[in-house]
Amino acid sequence: MTEIRHDWTKEEILEVYNKPLMELLYEASTMHRKYHDPNTVQVSTLISIKTGGCSEDCGYCPQAARYHTNVEGNDLMTVNQVKAQALRAKEGGSSRVCMGAAWRNVKDGPEFDQVLEMVRSINKLDMEVCCTLGMVTENQAKRLAEAGLYAYNHNIDTSEDYYDDVISTRAFKDRVDTIENVRKTNVTVCSGGIIGMGESLEDRAGMLETLTRFSPHPESVPINALVAVEGTPLEEQPPVNIFEMVRMVATARIVLPDSQVRLSAGRTQMSREGQAMCFFAGANSIFAGDKLLTTPNPDINEDMKMFEDLGLNTQKPFFKHEQRESVEAENSQYQSLGEKPKWTRPDHKIERNEQKKQEAKEIRA
Repeated sequence: MTEIRHDWTKEEILEVYNKPLMELLYEASTMHRKYHDPNTVQVSTLISIKTGGCSEDCGYCPQAARYHTNVEGNDLMTVNQVKAQALRAKEGGSSRVCMGAAWRNVKDGPEFDQVLEMVRSINKLDMEVCCTLGMVTENQAKRLAEAGLYAYNHNIDTSEDYYDDVISTRAFKDRVDTIENVRKTNVTVCSGGIIGMGESLEDRAGMLETLTRFSPHPESVPINALVAVEGTPLEEQPPVNIFEMVRMVATARIVLPDSQVRLSAGRTQMSREGQAMCFFAGANSIFAGDKLLTTPNPDINEDMKMFEDLGLNTQKPFFKHEQRESVEAENSQYQSLGEKPKWTRPDHKIERNEQKKQEAKEIRA
């Protein structure tokens, strides 16, 4: 369909975002019905397989080791622990499990081998399996694909222009390079960002512009509303207004018509009516479960009751793309290369990040 474009400009996207709300909703809903069943929503469950202790300085993240938050870190979970949680998620109605590890990037070795076994284990449950593990090389992406990975999440977070105001320990280009590495496999891409971090409307449009430049577009696009966590540099940011979220979802639907737009972090701050507006505007995926890595999320039973009231159905696994066959470790074509890639380490400092780092040091002293 001609609506799928890779040449959207920031100015065009801003024009869409700023349309009168009723006009924007009508246009987004019309586009949604062309590409998707408006009464079907994908339900995914996010499992934090390794929590806390991250070396990055993302201003929004309570898992950064340099900040003092109430996050309790844990080592990498076992394959059996993850499988048990995946089974519970499946029983609760989830068709996808996304495993998140608080790593800067994947490192070849026993822990990555363990994650590959987790991928194989969940794939054999006939569930879509997604991972978000930080930056990956081409060979690492191929090993994940061979294990049966369905999707890889790597959010670009915000616009390229605003990125340096949020994160100083990696570069925007690292995000793009990782997505390109994943695209060299049969794994689908999940990539979106966060609003409410102090960015401008131009930055929100810039983020969407970058996502439209990928060819093909990301199959999944999470739209997160910042959950301001005490102890992080962005702890004082006000909650995102529901109409801002609706506009962001609607605009994403229009410029990324074939992608699944996911309502991600921040749903606990939204009413059921607000979420319903987001579904009407084109959101057709949610994360279920009482936590998203470390931040609150609505209970699965609440979500199922909301679906019932709205007449929504849950999407079956592998509805959009066929299931990948898992290759066992002993038959793997791709082996560990012991890679030590030199991902970017920018030398600029972000004042609010440095301030929170110093406060954490004083608290721990």
